[in-house]
Amino acid sequence: MYTGLVRSFLYHLLFPRESNSHRPKVLHHSILSVLVIVLLGLSVILPRLQNAFPSVLGISVNVTTKDLLDATNRKRVENGLNPLKLDSELSKAASDKAAHMVTQNYWAHIAPDGTTPWFFIKNSGYQYLYAGENLARGFNDASEVVDAWMNSPSHRENLLSSNYTDIGFAETSGILTGTETVLVVQMFGSRYQEASSVAGVGEVEVVVDGSEREKDEVVPIPLINTEQKQDSQPIVAAAVNNPLIDSKSGMRDLSIWLMAFFIFVLAADAVIIERKKIARIASHNIDHIIFLTIILLAAIIIGGGMIL
Repeated sequence: MYTGLVRSFLYHLLFPRESNSHRPKVLHHSILSVLVIVLLGLSVILPRLQNAFPSVLGISVNVTTKDLLDATNRKRVENGLNPLKLDSELSKAASDKAAHMVTQNYWAHIAPDGTTPWFFIKNSGYQYLYAGENLARGFNDASEVVDAWMNSPSHRENLLSSNYTDIGFAETSGILTGTETVLVVQMFGSRYQEASSVAGVGEVEVVVDGSEREKDEVVPIPLINTEQKQDSQPIVAAAVNNPLIDSKSGMRDLSIWLMAFFIFVLAADAVIIERKKIARIASHNIDHIIFLTIILLAAIIIGGGMIL
């Protein structure tokens, strides 16, 4: 008895039949309106719960400087290159750049006010011959970050450049461009005195990673080498958070399942209406399926991390 009632209810909810005027109940305006209100309510309530109970609800992440350094150097050694040395000044530059992006709310190598990565490197006291920067956001662990950089030709070029001897990292969480995320900044460099030979004053290309390689700044090479400055204790940082409920993956999974559910209902509705030759004044199932499929793919792609 109960099985029959459940089956009848599900058919009423998901498939066109006489009891729902040949339109799945979940596609009726009343149900869709309630769903929209619930989702809007969640978007308002969840951030407040996250701030109030970070150990219960938040973004699950485990990105540490040690893991990023190990993963980066592993890729370099695998490709026949020397490992990079963690440098406290480059780590400070990376930390300052990360803080600047969060406070100024931008996601770019060059800030809206024109501030370049080289400003942060110079300001940290690191006198560079070569320098570079990789950025990442929205990843859950260090291996995901480094793998994403390696899969991008321009980021890979920075990771596997023989011009660099030092590296610095920063990991921070915060609201960036309206979304709570974990931001990773990777700074590369080599000092003046680490050049293999210096015959006079020349020009070198400083590389910021991105869609194209540009000559961002010309740096003079000094005529004479100077004593190498002793590096202070490297800054070891981490972005680690293990809440009971991962709000990021939870909302992403909910969005994906909802889109997939409505695509299924619309597809089933279209097939049944066609087979039973039920006349409708207007039907836009195919348009809706295409639209929801695009949103579904966007949720899958955007839900992952991004690099720059």
